[in-house]
Amino acid sequence: MVMTEMVQSSAAQLPSSLEEIRALLAEIPDPEIPVITIEELGILRRVDRDGGRIVVTITPTYSGCPAMEMICGQIIDTLAANGIEDAQVKTVYSPAWTTDWMSEAAKAKLDAYGVAPPGSREAVLCPRCRSNDVRTVSSFGSTACKALMVCQACLEPFDWFKAI
Repeated sequence: MVMTEMVQSSAAQLPSSLEEIRALLAEIPDPEIPVITIEELGILRRVDRDGGRIVVTITPTYSGCPAMEMICGQIIDTLAANGIEDAQVKTVYSPAWTTDWMSEAAKAKLDAYGVAPPGSREAVLCPRCRSNDVRTVSSFGSTACKALMVCQACLEPFDWFKAI
């Protein structure tokens, strides 16, 4: 299933390389976890050129992710701010996103932010005190891709980014 969102214009001048364009987009923060970027999260899949149009392919972390509309808007806005008015954002669901696509830098940033990074439930450590004496409070936390946990050692609640 592919959904497409387009903004069209007659803009003729584009940055010289797709790598430069991808680098611009790679800096866009995830709206739900602003310490990581869409590149680090692994949802920025491709940047291509189709004639004069830039085509950006993204994959949501899960079907129905409410942040995708905002991410599409951020992509279009970033491109427009850099002189690229003819752009298309394609949302692709196959292959499905997995936490394996997250960079190690993203996982480290999650941990520093107070969100336990993805991994097996048995390996979850409290991001504050590093204890493994944690319990699940709710299978769904502040977003559907996170579970709400509590540390039995320091008694602090925290989100765990579930492995998908």
